[in-house]
Order: sequence, then C-alpha cells, then structure tokens
Amino acid sequence: MTTIGMHYDVVPGKEEEFEKGFLGVLELLKTLPGHVESHLYEDVASAGSYVILSEWSRKEDFEAFLKSDAFKKAVAWGKVEILRGRPRHKVYTND
Repeated sequence: MTTIGMHYDVVPGKEEEFEKGFLGVLELLKTLPGHVESHLYEDVASAGSYVILSEWSRKEDFEAFLKSDAFKKAVAWGKVEILRGRPRHKVYTND
C-alpha cells in the first residue's frame, strides 16, 4: 500500500472553489485502477494550506495516474488563479 501526500497552498478567497474542485477530482480518483481512498485536510495553523492524502494499492498505480490525461484534466482547473505556488507531493510507502 502507498499513501501520497499532495500539498497545496491556495490563494486567499479561493478556498471554497478549491474544496469544490477537490470533490470533482475525488469522483475521478474513485474510477482509477489502484486507487483506494483519498481525503482532503486543511492545516488549521495556516489558512489556505491543504493536503490530500491519497491511498493507492501500488506506487506504480499513482505514477500511472500522474502521466495520464485524467491527471492533466484533474489539475488544470487549479492552475488558473487558485494556487499560490506549485503543488508538492510526498510518497509514503508501506513496503
């Protein structure tokens, strides 16, 4: 099992739009091979800073998602005046 931490910093005032966008991405993730579950959390000490914890059967399944058209579509909305910077991903494996 592999867990991916995807960290996002959102432009002030765009938090609700980001959260709604995540719900759409979550529906997409549910259809992908190897995806187990994903959850969105906000850092209570830093408004507008979020992490998506996404669990995958195998790291390779997540890597295939990153290379897919589905990933490009899923993140395209976030690049347009929503994010304060580039997203960061961290991989946690249970090997």
